Amino acid sequence: MNFLNTLGEKWNITLFHYRNYGAAIGDVLAGFEIADPSEIEGHLEALGYPYQLVSGNSSYRTFLRC
Repeated sequence: MNFLNTLGEKWNITLFHYRNYGAAIGDVLAGFEIADPSEIEGHLEALGYPYQLVSGNSSYRTFLRC
């Protein structure tokens, strides 16, 4: 709930994948429909979780063409 409450209702979550390795933590892959990545960065920082913006990654662009 912290994740959703911190991000608010401004962006659509278009992809969400969670992988738990049997511990108290897990990995999350989340995709958002946003016009400007700088708009969401403050919200991601407020979460306090490590993250990477991958919109400039060539694999990301290839994935979207499928």
